[in-house]
Amino acid sequence: MRIEDIIKTQVQLPLSRKVIVNLLYTENWISDKISAALKQYDISIQQFNVLRILKGQKGKPANLSTIQERMVSKMSNTTRLVDKLIKKEYVSRVICSSNRRKVEITITNKGLDFLSEVSPTMNKFENELTANLTEEDLTLLNKLLNKLRT
Repeated sequence: MRIEDIIKTQVQLPLSRKVIVNLLYTENWISDKISAALKQYDISIQQFNVLRILKGQKGKPANLSTIQERMVSKMSNTTRLVDKLIKKEYVSRVICSSNRRKVEITITNKGLDFLSEVSPTMNKFENELTANLTEEDLTLLNKLLNKLRT
């Protein structure tokens, strides 16, 4: 469906605006779909992202700024996200006794088990979401999105 039909406009949008509106609409559409898929696991997209970042640390602790710079959504309150994951026992936080500003965050075994449970569902979901695109389409789309950001 064309973006003009979705936003119900008869106005001929300039191509650059059409692309931006389409990207913003699609980002929200994808976020809504991911949120719905994660809802059954009682976790947000941002919390899931933090867990994947920490898993990628391969056992090495991360600090809040490391997590923040790797977040997909830079608007996230990393401290609040980590606090929620601590309550779920998916991550642990250790405050350095000699420097209280130094905080180390690691994923717990429970967090790794949770990711092992959720990841197949998310992989299947991602494949279904992009099923209308060929591998060439996906490669080109990634290339164009990277080019847009440079």
